[in-house]
Amino acid sequence: MIEYYEQLSEEEQDDIKHVIQTLYRQTFLLERKFEKRTGRMVPVREYRVCSKHREFLEKYFAVAGITLQENLHMGVMYIQGETLWGEKLSRLATIYILVLKLIYDEQMASVSSSSQIVTTLGALNGKAGDFRVLRSIPSPTEMKRTIAMLKKYQLIEPLDVLEELNESTRLLIYPCIHAVLQGDAVREVLESFGSSREEEEETLGNIG
Repeated sequence: MIEYYEQLSEEEQDDIKHVIQTLYRQTFLLERKFEKRTGRMVPVREYRVCSKHREFLEKYFAVAGITLQENLHMGVMYIQGETLWGEKLSRLATIYILVLKLIYDEQMASVSSSSQIVTTLGALNGKAGDFRVLRSIPSPTEMKRTIAMLKKYQLIEPLDVLEELNESTRLLIYPCIHAVLQGDAVREVLESFGSSREEEEETLGNIG
């Protein structure tokens, strides 16, 4: 394994190093990302690098008990393993990710698999409200910070200017959201969020 890496050019070694760091940071790579300048999906370099050196990377991650998987249908490569530790997310970010997964699954079930899945911030908050996981609409600052974080980790791509965030703001949902829990499990988690919120409010009411 080491011999393979040492035989590569310095540029290829740097490419592999970047791919490994990216996978550890966000656990997945997208085959294509939306480019606002051209208004279309364009190939992602890291995905090509991962495909080219996949056998080496599989062996590399296997040492740590991590598997490298590829979903050709969705255009996603991702790693799985009990030793992975993701970034601690805020409650709103967790709720948004779970709701985005539900919206993605629902739209995928009703349209062609080649279609881009787009929703709006209003629909996202509305769906969260249906599960009673939001006491009220988050502040613009909190929503903007959360949407920016989800964009950073390539879960979504805002199609409108982030500085002008409102309920009509369109959000392209990337297929990597598919790596989140299965639809039924997501609903159970959201319902548990809602139940805990109701219990918290009931307790506060009794204290008052």
